[in-house]
Amino acid sequence: MLRGRDIISVNDLSRRDFEKIFEAADEILKAPERWSAVLKGRIMATAFFEPSTRTRLSFHTAMLRLGGEVIDLGETEKSSIAKGENLSDTIRMLDSYSDVIVIRHRLEGAAKLAAEIAEKPVINAGDGSRNHPTQAMIDLYAIRRFHERIDGLTIGVLGDLKYGRATNSFIAALTKFRIERLYLISPPQLRVRDDTRELLVEAGVEFREVERLEGVMGELDVLYASRIQRERFPDPSEYEMVRGSYVITGESLRSAKDSLAILHPLPRVDEISFEVDSTSYAKYFEQAALGVPVRMALLKLILMG
Repeated sequence: MLRGRDIISVNDLSRRDFEKIFEAADEILKAPERWSAVLKGRIMATAFFEPSTRTRLSFHTAMLRLGGEVIDLGETEKSSIAKGENLSDTIRMLDSYSDVIVIRHRLEGAAKLAAEIAEKPVINAGDGSRNHPTQAMIDLYAIRRFHERIDGLTIGVLGDLKYGRATNSFIAALTKFRIERLYLISPPQLRVRDDTRELLVEAGVEFREVERLEGVMGELDVLYASRIQRERFPDPSEYEMVRGSYVITGESLRSAKDSLAILHPLPRVDEISFEVDSTSYAKYFEQAALGVPVRMALLKLILMG
């Protein structure tokens, strides 16, 4: 089902694809020792043209825990890219050295281009402001772990819904499931993109766009927060207008359900107060840890089925 496939966008994945990945991640968490050599002899190449901590390290950890090996392009200024090598030639090189390529790039469409060039499977680790499919897998898997389901939940997505690739991928991935209701919470300048809104309409997802978190907090089963990303704004003055728009504090959570799970793709800046970390609502660090078994599951399914 997933063997040999490129993973470029959540829109290319079915609900069954997600469920297959979740089932494999469940098996990994139950008995990790059984998976310690399944990719022995396989090589994963990583090419990160943008900074990354969790995505890069969790992919590396996932491959190593499966018994495989990792080659990393490293800092671009120390590679032939600094000499003027183009992306196509870099991908061709990595394709000849590895069994799977993981790429992150600031330009939307870079992962798709890499997939068109490479013969080996390509996994998009985030490109531009639209796609971050493996983050969406982790987000949905976290919800499934914390609530034992995704269907029937009321979910709020808070922050940068226009430029945030994690939020865009998460919202798109939710259309594969039957959630109760979706609240899109943002300043007017950062409302969800038209194509993402159209996707929700086509999928029949009940959603509302609102500006204030306080009015919907009591309804939420999941609150997915995101930072407002300075680096994504084409105009710095636009960023200054919306920076600090939302801060989740202990006071913000007074009306929250006891079962509320707060997620965040991380890194956070100031949108979640440190006082929230000690509450039962804070699930974002557990969410980040789930990146390893989810990416282990994905790599195994792509390379072995």
